[in-house]
Amino acid sequence: MIYSFKSHIPVIHKSSFVHPQATVIGNVIIGKNCYVGPSAVIRGDWGEIILEDGVNVQENCTVHMFPGKSITLKEGAHVGHGAIIHGANLGRNCMIGMNSVIMDDATIGDDCIVGAMAFVKAEAVFEPRSLIVGNPAKKIKEVSDQMIAWKTAGTKLYQQLPADCHETMREVEPLREIPENRPVQEDFYKTFQEMKKK
Repeated sequence: MIYSFKSHIPVIHKSSFVHPQATVIGNVIIGKNCYVGPSAVIRGDWGEIILEDGVNVQENCTVHMFPGKSITLKEGAHVGHGAIIHGANLGRNCMIGMNSVIMDDATIGDDCIVGAMAFVKAEAVFEPRSLIVGNPAKKIKEVSDQMIAWKTAGTKLYQQLPADCHETMREVEPLREIPENRPVQEDFYKTFQEMKKK
């Protein structure tokens, strides 16, 4: 659902896909080929939120901030299921692990990977290519080229997902029995492996 707030109307590029059960409010700008999953909330009531091209914000995520802040999720940022981004800026091609919390005025550098369930405290700054884990979160090592390739390939799947959703996703009534001519599931693992090579 898309809502205006105090005359701010969200701007969402036509190539992006915001699930009908997601909520986008107010001063939000969503670039090209972004994916916003069901039950995600991007609430731009007290400040501006920018999702640059190719960002994905997965199911049950929250993006918000304290009053007067503007935040940017830079190109290719990947926000895993259930994560909370509260007033933080995310670098290009970073990954935020599932159920992580990134607090106000924190900066996650380009190509960083934040582990699942990490807690990044307010005003923390992490340099590019940091592998960040724990509560409170800290850098444990540098992200390797192999890890970046793995992350980038996964994000490419999410950058293709908006087009697939626009083309094929429809609300339907469920079938009551398995049909004989049931479609074969696409081999996403093979696609993922091919994307890692590019």
